[in-house]
Amino acid sequence: MEGMTEVGCWAAELDSVFARVAGRFARADLRWRMRDYVRGLLGQAARKNGWQLAEWAGHRTPDGFQRLLNSSVWDADALRDDVRAYVAERLGPDGVLIIDDTGFIKKGTTSAGVGRQYTGTSGKIDNCQIGVFAAYATGSGRALVDRELYLPKAWTSDRDRCRAAKIPDERGFATKGELARDIVRRCLASGLPAAWVTADEAYGQDWHFRRLLEQLDIGYVVAVPKSQEIKSLAGIWRIDQLIDEAPADAWQRLSCGNGAKGPRVYDWAAAKLPANIIFDPDPPTHHRWVMARRSLSDPEEVAYYLAYAPVGVKIAELAQVAGSRWAIEECFQAAKNECGLDQYEVRRYPGWYRHITLAMLAHAVLTALAAQTGGDERGAAETDQPLSRSPWQRSGGSWTLSCPAREPTATPSPTH
Repeated sequence: MEGMTEVGCWAAELDSVFARVAGRFARADLRWRMRDYVRGLLGQAARKNGWQLAEWAGHRTPDGFQRLLNSSVWDADALRDDVRAYVAERLGPDGVLIIDDTGFIKKGTTSAGVGRQYTGTSGKIDNCQIGVFAAYATGSGRALVDRELYLPKAWTSDRDRCRAAKIPDERGFATKGELARDIVRRCLASGLPAAWVTADEAYGQDWHFRRLLEQLDIGYVVAVPKSQEIKSLAGIWRIDQLIDEAPADAWQRLSCGNGAKGPRVYDWAAAKLPANIIFDPDPPTHHRWVMARRSLSDPEEVAYYLAYAPVGVKIAELAQVAGSRWAIEECFQAAKNECGLDQYEVRRYPGWYRHITLAMLAHAVLTALAAQTGGDERGAAETDQPLSRSPWQRSGGSWTLSCPAREPTATPSPTH
């Protein structure tokens, strides 16, 4: 009886989702083809390519699915918006928007955006496509909510090659950081109820990315490299140098969420930066922070962060936000392993967006079903006074960074 109830829950959720997105497909045959494709992505086919999906759906050939992805008339961006709204509804407000990219290893030279470039998927330079993604995570679950295909300059500078891959003429070169900023603007403008943004150091070290989030009035905790410069009216310092000067009692042991083996506990140090008189109101509504996470087993292993948070936030909450970045890695793994995110055979630009968006929809259904049944609670995360010369000064219940007494290492700048 329990199995029948579970099957009924699956069927009801799928029917609800298909009804939600049906209007994006003007013809009945397209709607049925889309349903078969998504069911196939959620099915048990060994590999989610055209032939195996067609066989799973009972089609004689994959021609119908190829037309769905390549030549049929429907708007993948409108479907993306439906996926985002569905995820927000099922997972609830006050979540974290997470930005990251992932690679799709490919052969040949004709797939849109393909080229030899570094990808964390293989950990090396490989022939691949790169997609920049956003995931939304709350205590109820996590799912992908947006995507953009990165096009290297070797592509955007060759318009004939772009036209052969059906890349629109108006699509020019954009860095991954620029694509990420477009995604953030779109997600927040759509009403996605995120309270925070987090990203790895590839995006966190980009001042334009951080400044956009401040202008959008949303808090962030982003990873940065140890060489990240911290700028103030007094000068410029490296973040690792500032953290090295943290007094022993500035470190506190905190969990940044639960992992597969329980709470992920690290030592954390955090201090407020001086207000920026150019950008900040008086009194400020937010503070900027420098943060560091130190491994308990290997104290030499330190990760660095910059944060922008409402006045009064607790360090434990910032640690939780920093730790939530793992959730997009879980999304990539689940969407690739369970929903065929990376198993497409399309080569043209529209086909990439269509397959990826349908795979995101399939993964969102899995997330919604898990949330209904209580989900899985695996990791929400990667999870004495100082001397007067130290920049670390205690102020109330937290630490702040004053202007260090030593000489700055570079020319003064008016911005953080």
